[in-house]
Parts: sequence; C-alpha cells; structure tokens
Amino acid sequence: MSSLRTFKCRDFLKMARINLDPLTETYALPFYLQYYVKWPEYFLMSETPSGEVQGYIMGKSETFRREGESSWHGHVTCLTVSPEHRRMGLANRLMHLLEQMSELKSCYFVDLFVRKSNEAAINMYSRLGYSVYREVIDYYSSGEPAPPTPPPPDAAKGGTGKTATGVVAIHAENENAYDMRKALSRDVDRKSVVPLKQPVYPEDVD
Repeated sequence: MSSLRTFKCRDFLKMARINLDPLTETYALPFYLQYYVKWPEYFLMSETPSGEVQGYIMGKSETFRREGESSWHGHVTCLTVSPEHRRMGLANRLMHLLEQMSELKSCYFVDLFVRKSNEAAINMYSRLGYSVYREVIDYYSSGEPAPPTPPPPDAAKGGTGKTATGVVAIHAENENAYDMRKALSRDVDRKSVVPLKQPVYPEDVD
C-alpha cells in the first residue's frame, strides 16, 4: 500500500536513501529547495503507511520565451523510485499526478528531456503517451551524468528498465537529447507535439 502527497520540508531528511541508489541522479540541496519553494505543487512523493519514502517526482510549469503563451507547459525534471518499490506502478502514478497538475494550470503539454541513447527511458515514456518533438544537439555535455532513466516500465509489466532520473555514470562525449512531449486537453489540435523536422541546439531551448 502507498499514498501520494506533496513533498514536505521534513522529507528532505528521508530522501537520502533513495538518492544513494547508483542509478539515481542527484542534485545539490539548493536545486531541490528552489523547486520546493517555487513549484511545491509539482514536488510529489509516494510513501508507505509507516512513512518510508518510495519515490518522488519533481517538476515545474513554464513557458519558452521564444514561443510565447502557446508554450505554457509542465516539465518533468526528475522521477525516481527506490529499488524495492519498483514494478508497482508508482512511476506511472507520479507521472499522472504531474500531468493532472499541469491540466489544472491549463498547460498545453508536458515535456521532458532524455538522452538519445537511453532506449529504456524512451520506451517507457512512449508507453505513457509521450513522443519525440525535437532532437537537441549536444544537450548533454561531456562529463555530465546520464539523463533521466525511469524505473522499470510500469505501463507494461515484465519489461526491463532502470530507475528514475539518471544514471550516475560519466559520459566522455557530448550527446544529443530528445525533447519528448505529451499534449494535454487545452491543445485541442495537438499542435504542441507536431515534431520538428530539423534538430536544434541547446541555446534554442529556452
């Protein structure tokens, strides 16, 4: 049994165990605090009846300056589930909550970035209704951790996969990213997910 709720300040003391997982990308505390203060409604977690943290998702709502109001969207920054609680559908439920919050905020779509070589993540998000909108050249710089990798696919039990947002292995070369999107109800014509024909550069993603 598990319950889903918004993140509380005291939960920062509980999340260390999950962040010690070698397949989970971690950030400096100020980065988490920024999201907690600015977008608390997008900082969600799953816990057991005894209060043990099973996983969490962190995101935000924003617009791209170059695209204007029509780019108002929800964004998945990280998603992680502890090893002992995978294959329980928690990743799907956390993603669904973030999508619901984006719907309440009248967003046009939800997006996320994933390393082009990360087939496990791409397949998992595809099953959840996400598609590749554009490719971003050299989005991941050399020496950076690997990108968001979801827990084993909850949408289709029995598949293979890795945990949440990122593998901590260091990459020696730059790598392209896929910007994956899922249209929400406000985007009736699904214009936000019509894929671009040409790749873009990181400076074009703002």
